[in-house]
Amino acid sequence: MSTGDQVRAILRGTVQAYRGDPAYRHRPDVHNELERIGWQLNQPIRIALAGTLKAGKSTLVNALLGEEIAPTDATEATRIVTWFRHGPTPKVTANHRGGRRSNVPIVRDPHDRGLTFRFDGLDPGEIVDLDVEWPAVELVDTTIIDTPGTSSLSQDVSERTYRLLVPEDGVPRVDAVVFLLRTLNAADIALLKQIGELVGGSSGALGVIGVASRADEIGAGRIDAMLSAKDVAKRFTAEMDRTGICQAVVPVSGLLAVTARTLRQSEFVALEKLAAVDPTELAKAMLSVDRFVREDSALPVDAATRAALLDRFGMFGIRISIAVLRAGVSDSVALADELLERSGLIALRDVIDQQFAQRSELLKAHTALLSLRQLVQRNPIYATPYILADIEPLLADTHAFEELRLLSQLRSRPTTLNEDEMASLRRIIGGSGTDAASRLGLTPEAPYDGPRAAFAAAQRWRRRAEHPLNDPFTTRACRAAVRSAEALVAEYAAGHRAGPA
Repeated sequence: MSTGDQVRAILRGTVQAYRGDPAYRHRPDVHNELERIGWQLNQPIRIALAGTLKAGKSTLVNALLGEEIAPTDATEATRIVTWFRHGPTPKVTANHRGGRRSNVPIVRDPHDRGLTFRFDGLDPGEIVDLDVEWPAVELVDTTIIDTPGTSSLSQDVSERTYRLLVPEDGVPRVDAVVFLLRTLNAADIALLKQIGELVGGSSGALGVIGVASRADEIGAGRIDAMLSAKDVAKRFTAEMDRTGICQAVVPVSGLLAVTARTLRQSEFVALEKLAAVDPTELAKAMLSVDRFVREDSALPVDAATRAALLDRFGMFGIRISIAVLRAGVSDSVALADELLERSGLIALRDVIDQQFAQRSELLKAHTALLSLRQLVQRNPIYATPYILADIEPLLADTHAFEELRLLSQLRSRPTTLNEDEMASLRRIIGGSGTDAASRLGLTPEAPYDGPRAAFAAAQRWRRRAEHPLNDPFTTRACRAAVRSAEALVAEYAAGHRAGPA
């Protein structure tokens, strides 16, 4: 039985216990909360994007969705928690204090910089959050929540984010968090600790990964800016790894990513013209933003188009695009692919897939257990001790969570493993997929001997864990690999005993 199925069984028993208790039989608040917990188990995983003001959260939302949906300018929408869910047609709904709901018109930005929401006749201060339904394939299995900046000058705006991520009642509202960092200050660390305690429990951060955001600006728009950003991300990871408040930090240029996913043919043509300019002359014209957009420039692209390119790509994006075009890229699709890779978004999506998507059922079950524990502790009945006795062992069984933490820590922590051992370790603990074939490196073309491969993996990692030259972290990682392999051995044995259906 999967963890999700075990949670559903506990939930069914809890519902029956409250229905049978005279004091709670007619308590709609309790029964509605139990219904909500069960409903959420069957919904897409909820991933919140958080960070300080101007960290680039809305831009990253657009990059992840591949469309300019989330408003990025300083409008009312950026000061309200916004939920992006999958829906058959575009629709925005405002949820007001007191439960009232109203439709919010979607309008195109007059400068053609994406969409914005029109709040005519609505008081943003009375809106709890926004629900955006959009027919994006990225939202089929994931709900993305865009949050206001945590360092806003308006306390109410920041409080909206805190109420979502670290609610006073201790009931998780999200399953995972992507936290955008431009610097690593005390306020960020304090909030990350609170988030980690809520979504990860006593064993530390679970569904939390970091992003070194606006990474192209870290290197002042130079062509090697992403290399500087990677160094910053490694430093952030090392600093936060000591306290266990974040699983990984990935450098991302959200602006370059969203532009790559929405690249226009007219932009490609303009960039081709710039790439054909003498390198020395172009370098002079790109010494500063002001020089690049000068009206009297001799560049073969008019000033208005250059300003539009700057707005969409930034100096880093223009420089990297020109370098890629000069290297031989000859069409807009290939340029977009190259820019997407260099933006860091593909690396971030890989981490999100490993840490969140492949383990969405586990993360949702973890959230449900925490919510259920809070409910039965606040509303005690005769069955409360028995319900808690079912919940606590599942929360304490942290091996799947240990796999998650190791996958992120292996990106930055030194080990005594060689390259082949590292690849095998990442695979066995779920870095390439959580099914047995992916963990064992089995392919359809190869003879399928899962039980033998699982047993051999357990033996191999047990020997490697006992190597006398191991450092403590390497030993810990090898022991986790042993447990992962042993779980596969047990899984195959259980399937063999069950026999064919």
